[in-house]
Formats: sequence, structure tokens, C-alpha cells
Amino acid sequence: MKLDSKIPEGKLKDKWRNYQVKSQLINPANKKKLNIIVVGSGLAGAGAASTLAELGYDVRCFCYQDSARRAHSVAAQGGINAAKNYQHDGDSIYRMFYDTLKGGDFRSREANTYRLAELSAPLIDHFVQQGVPFAREYGGTLVNRSFGGVQVQRTFYARGQTGQQLLLAAYSQLYKMVRAKKVEMFPRSEMLDLVVIDGKAKGIIVRDLVSGELKRYAADAVVLATGGYSRVFRLSTLAIGCNGSALWKAHKKGALFGAPSFTQIHPTALPQSSEAQSKLTLMSESLRNDGRIWVPKTKADTRKANDIPEEERDYYLERRYPSFGNLAPRDIASRAAKERIDAGFGVGRLKNAVYLDFKHPIEKYGLETIKDRYGNLFNMYKKITGIDAYKEPMQISPAAHFSMGGLWVDYELMTTIPGLYAVGECNFSDHGANRLGANSLLQASVDGYFILPNTINNYLASEINTDHPTTSHPEFDKAEKDTKDYIEKVLAVNGTKTVDHFHRELGKVMWQECAMSRNKTGLEKAITEIKIIREQFWCDVKVTGNDKEMNTELEKALRLADFIELGILMCTDALEREESCGAHFREEFQTEEGEAIRVDKDYSYVSAWEYKKDEFKLHKEVLEFEFVKPSVRSYK
Repeated sequence: MKLDSKIPEGKLKDKWRNYQVKSQLINPANKKKLNIIVVGSGLAGAGAASTLAELGYDVRCFCYQDSARRAHSVAAQGGINAAKNYQHDGDSIYRMFYDTLKGGDFRSREANTYRLAELSAPLIDHFVQQGVPFAREYGGTLVNRSFGGVQVQRTFYARGQTGQQLLLAAYSQLYKMVRAKKVEMFPRSEMLDLVVIDGKAKGIIVRDLVSGELKRYAADAVVLATGGYSRVFRLSTLAIGCNGSALWKAHKKGALFGAPSFTQIHPTALPQSSEAQSKLTLMSESLRNDGRIWVPKTKADTRKANDIPEEERDYYLERRYPSFGNLAPRDIASRAAKERIDAGFGVGRLKNAVYLDFKHPIEKYGLETIKDRYGNLFNMYKKITGIDAYKEPMQISPAAHFSMGGLWVDYELMTTIPGLYAVGECNFSDHGANRLGANSLLQASVDGYFILPNTINNYLASEINTDHPTTSHPEFDKAEKDTKDYIEKVLAVNGTKTVDHFHRELGKVMWQECAMSRNKTGLEKAITEIKIIREQFWCDVKVTGNDKEMNTELEKALRLADFIELGILMCTDALEREESCGAHFREEFQTEEGEAIRVDKDYSYVSAWEYKKDEFKLHKEVLEFEFVKPSVRSYK
């Protein structure tokens, strides 16, 4: 299979303009005849659905939550990046492009990454017009702060609830279109299969999560905006319902999966406190703007944080990475925390955390300033832990967070299945091997609002004169029957162990062998162990209830079955890539100081995996760097 990324010609700064000039147009009268399905209602999904409806297409939007407002975009806290240079600190589109490319360790396409930076500035104007209450200076100018991996201030924010405010804006636009009868909304509906007719995506099979009924929906194009898959680790910062099933079903129907092992571990989450815990809580990276991260210089120190004098504290990020300090990129900060914890310097009841201290910024700027910047985050921390972080340091620990990997897409955001698009976190396009903080909200919004509405017409223009699909097509019959049989197979096991038991076992293997650091022996062991878990799951899982009712255990079981297979692919991808880059850290490829060693001559490509029963076939999209020469990624 030849991968065509469809990168337009011209200089880097002209590529997106050149693409738009040459793209096909569709008459407004013809747009009304074209139906588009959007799966997911977060920033990418709501943005895409509302904008496509504004353009005149007939749109149907599906989400498994009871409201589009509950999409996981709401959980993003710290901010959204844009190259507006309001601070006059030397920022520019090119600098943002380079920071993002370097942050991803040169494992993404130049053209896609530049377009992300290029569209960031108009996106902020777009959100301001929608009423997003970004933080402002006293005089009314929008204010910025810094995030990891950069030396400028380009992050726009709304206290510690930026994702919530952006989602409310997207939600309002989506429901404006629902009220105008240009979008039909289907909450509490989960996609269980993709329908492919003559090699093109033409619809989906959905399960009504209230009644259990399977339903068919046909369309001229299908857009997936279903988020990331870091719940494969079980304990993560993601909501319990987040899953990778829509991606996996598309993958099994022919969509290649790009760089599945590129998953991000966030350095600032609340540490795990017990085996029974079901998720972890994110503490925004924005806290690292002012907070200082440290551990005691003495191993297994039992003193309270405030009793440890300054000279006995190791501010290890400031020591190891003086140029960036506490704002080192996430993968580097997470590995540094793991190294200190593994070496015996961890703090907290389980010795699995490090300190994030605001003593010095409170002394310098005053308590009210810190409350104004991070008040809701401090309140959340106190509500969960009972500790007042204004008076003693927070305890934080790395946690599974974001998926850089996802369905492989070209410059138009189309997968290898014609008519199937993937937007936002569920695709692999912009971030390479590591995402910089505050680029997640940016990518989701830019994909949904600006890019997809300008690329999908190139495909749909050729579909106007073809027969429009109907749900009576034999492929719909087959897809629905396969889905029904699969559900019955899960229910028929009727074993003795819960879904959570198997998810816990999978999570332990993935966290131990395929998280912050990996090695050949561990990955081979993980693949064997996950296959054993898969066998045990299909022999001994117990799913109570039936499929004709609301059944959350069945939902979890179906999602976990996909996570198990995805886990095997992630370990396979990590095993194949014999280098360290970004969040993919192979222990065999590191310097004496513990820094990553990239192997550009052998691995300067995006791995794109084709699904084969019980095995996966690797395809490679070779990355060509025309405008930037990859360099050693150093933050010292």
C-alpha cells in the first residue's frame, strides 16, 4: 500500500493557501444533498458538525454521553497556544512551528505542523467572537502564559478551565445548528462498527445505550472525532467512558493506525492512592509556570515537606535542564520524575510522588495573584486531598494522558479508507512523538473549525453524481449482524471475573512495559502477557444483564476487548521502533546522562499499521524535512 500524504506544492508558508486555491468547490444547492456523519461532540466534533452545517451539508452528530457538553474536551485546563506575539517576546508562526516540530522530536510532517501554527492566530479571534472569556490584562488586552517546551508566552487561557469554556462555545454553535434543523443530534449512542461499501466509508452501526437497540445510519462521508485511547492503561487522566473502539473498528475495516505507541505521560497528576482507584486527576501544566518541582535530597525522607530546609531540596528539573527548568516538555519532565521516584526519593504515603511547591511565587507575587491565576485548581486539589496547597506543596506524579498516535491521515485529514476522516486527538498528524502542552485544544479546534470544512469538499465533489447509500444495502445487513453476533459472544462467556479485573491486569502490563520507558525484553514479555489476558477474557469474563437494556458492564466489556487488541499493537509498534524519540523511550537507546538517542537514518518515518487477523503489517510514510534539519532535541 502506497501512502500518499497529499502535501501541496510550494514554500512552507504557502502550502495551505495553495491547497485552498486548487481545491474543488460544491454548489450550495448540491451540499444539501450530501449527508455527513460526525462521531464525537468534543471540540473537534462539535466544531466540525456546526461548521459543516453552516456550509449547507446535512449533518448527523453522535456521542455516547447524555449531552455534547460532557465531551472530554471539557477536562482540558491550562490553555490553548497561538502565535499572536502579544507579549512581543519574539514569537512567530515559524517559531511556534519549530517548537512543535522539535517538541515532537521530528516525527511529524512539516506541512501539517506548520499549518497548525499558521491557523492558531485566527482561531483565537474566532473564539473571542464566540464569547470565550479568555484572561485579560487590566487594560483589556488578552494575556498569555508559558507552557512546557517553549521560551515564549503564547498560551491563552481562562483560568484553569480553558477546555470547559471552549467547549461551551463549540456547544453553543452546535446547538444553534440543531435548533436550525441543520444538525441532527444523537446522544447516548455509541458507534460499534463502520460500514464500507465498494471501498468507501458509507455509514455506521450504532448501539442506543438506553434501549440497547442496534441502529443503522448511512452517509456520504464519515468523520471520527472520538478522542484518544490512553484508557488502555486503565489509570489515566481521561474520563472513564473514553475509549478507542471507534478507531479500532475503523482500523479493522482497513484504516491504517499511525504510531500507536506514541502516548504521552503527563507529569502533573495526582498520584495513585489505592488499587481500587478507577482514574487519576490531572493538575494543569500551567501550574509549572510558577510552581517549582522538587524532592528531598535524602532517600525515603519521612519529614513533612515544610520541615525540609531549602538546602536539602533537589529542584531536579532546574538542575538538569537549566534553560527550561520546570517548563521542560512533558515526556522529559515525566521521565525525570520517574527516575527520582525509582531511585528512592519519592514522597507521599506510597512514595510515588514529587512535590510541586508554590512557596516562592506566593512570597514574590502575593497570595491573591496566585489565587487569581490558579484558584480553581487549588480548590480542586484541596477538595480531593484535603490539603491546602497555598500552605504546603502539592504532591504530583506522572499519569497516562494523551495519544499522539491515532488513525493515519493525509494532509486532508482523510484516512486510508476514502470518505473516512479523523480529526482531533483520534488522528496522527501534528504532534509527532510528543505533544507540547496547550496544543491539544488547538489541534482539536483547528481540525474541526478550519481544516476539515476546507478539505472534505475535495472528496464529496466526486460523490454528488454517485448513488447515495441507503441502510438497505447488504453491507449494512452484514455489519449489523456481525455486531449483534459479537455482543452475543461477549454475553455468552458468562465467566467468573469482572471486566474491571481484566482491565486492571491489562493496565498493569501496559504501564510497566509500554509507558514512560520501554525495552525489547519487556515489550516481548508484554505482548505474550496481553495475549494471555485476551484468552482469559474470552474464557472467563462475567457481563451481567443483557443487550436489550442500559448495560454499562456490556459497554465496558466491548471497549476492553478493543483495548486488549490495541495494547498488542502498541507494544508491537514500540518493539519495532529501535530508537528513543519523544515519549517513546527505549532504554537501549539513551546517553550516559539518560537522554534519548534518535536514529534518524533508520526511523525517520511514521509507522502505519494494517490490520491482519492476529498480526499487523507495517507500512512506512517516510518523513522528508525540506525546510528544517532535524537536530538533537536538547532542553539543557
